[in-house]
Amino acid sequence: MSESKIYYSIKEASEITGLPFSTLRYWEEQFEELDPRKDGHGNRYYTAEDIEFLKRVRYIRDELKITRIEAIRRELRNDTRQVDVKLRASEMLQRIRQELMDIRSYI
Repeated sequence: MSESKIYYSIKEASEITGLPFSTLRYWEEQFEELDPRKDGHGNRYYTAEDIEFLKRVRYIRDELKITRIEAIRRELRNDTRQVDVKLRASEMLQRIRQELMDIRSYI
């Protein structure tokens, strides 16, 4: 995330992570590490740390194919550093791929 904001709305969190609102709300119930602030109207506001946590969970679910919540929790507890390294590598590869596609469109 290049932008340095303190809080992100649920819409922004959804756009950044590629996760639907329903998944964000569900994971909030399932993972105690995820606790976005809520205003008086119940609107959720996620921190940059919340966004990074969501990305890690999504990576575990989508890339490592671990879908059960308890198994994801165990993966987060057991090897967070390895997940973070793999997540960063995956994000870097996605950015490079997008840049190559952008370059290709100019040719």
